[in-house]
Amino acid sequence: MKAEIHPNYSKASITCACGNVIETYSTSGGYTLDVCSACHPFFTGKQKLMDTAGRVDRFRKKYAKK
Repeated sequence: MKAEIHPNYSKASITCACGNVIETYSTSGGYTLDVCSACHPFFTGKQKLMDTAGRVDRFRKKYAKK
């Protein structure tokens, strides 16, 4: 192995929008997520609408008349 060619491998925290924080290691620091395994509908068994930038509301308005 060559010396001093590998990136730094340090602690990183992954933060979800629900508030869940996962501590791990990474070469590029921390991350933020919209959905994690603690709040994803597949893992929780609860249905949840993920409305990004009002897309669901715009869809419902557009097709409500039909």
